[in-house]
Amino acid sequence: MKKIKIAIAEDQILFRKGIISILEKEENFEFTFEANNGQELIDYLKLNQSQLPDVILLDLAMPVLNGVDTMKIVKSDFPSCKVIVLSVYSEDRFVTHLLDLGISGYLLKNSDPEEVTKAINEVLIKELFINQTLLDALSKKVTQKKAKVFIQNDTPSLLSPREIDVLNLICQQKTANEIAEELFISVRTVDGHRNNLLEKTGVRNTAGLVVYAIKNELINPDLLLD
Repeated sequence: MKKIKIAIAEDQILFRKGIISILEKEENFEFTFEANNGQELIDYLKLNQSQLPDVILLDLAMPVLNGVDTMKIVKSDFPSCKVIVLSVYSEDRFVTHLLDLGISGYLLKNSDPEEVTKAINEVLIKELFINQTLLDALSKKVTQKKAKVFIQNDTPSLLSPREIDVLNLICQQKTANEIAEELFISVRTVDGHRNNLLEKTGVRNTAGLVVYAIKNELINPDLLLD
């Protein structure tokens, strides 16, 4: 079994040790590094570029280099690393700002260990882990008066029925293989539709596609949660 390599940056030692102790019980999880702050994490990543972690668990409020600034560096210099934020802040503004930076998940520190485990497993194959916290922020983002307009208002009419089908399944966090099986098409065709969706909508990632789909009422937000 291939293990998922995990790094964690969290300055509260008791919490950090506790979450490591809980998650290490998962047979496919392996913690490769623990940091007291963002700078320690970045230094580690720079020295271990041939063995980067698959997933980074990242606190927001840390000394030396905080989580937001750490996130910017990770996504710029180590884009293959999936970042899941662990935070005490539930405000939508924190979540939406970090979504724009490219996080793969946002978990409150009082989350059940099962949810953290699920998030780590899913971000590697689905890119984005959608829970109620993330969904609430996404919904708020698209209803704000100054919400970012990704593309022209008539863009949904430019999407083919098949592209809309693929968009709906992407938003439901289906993998390329699952989408191919459900729509009776090849994985390569799914990838082609996804690339077309990114180009037509002008977004950069799965989070952007989800925002776009909600904004244009192409999907029922309730369907985004398992």
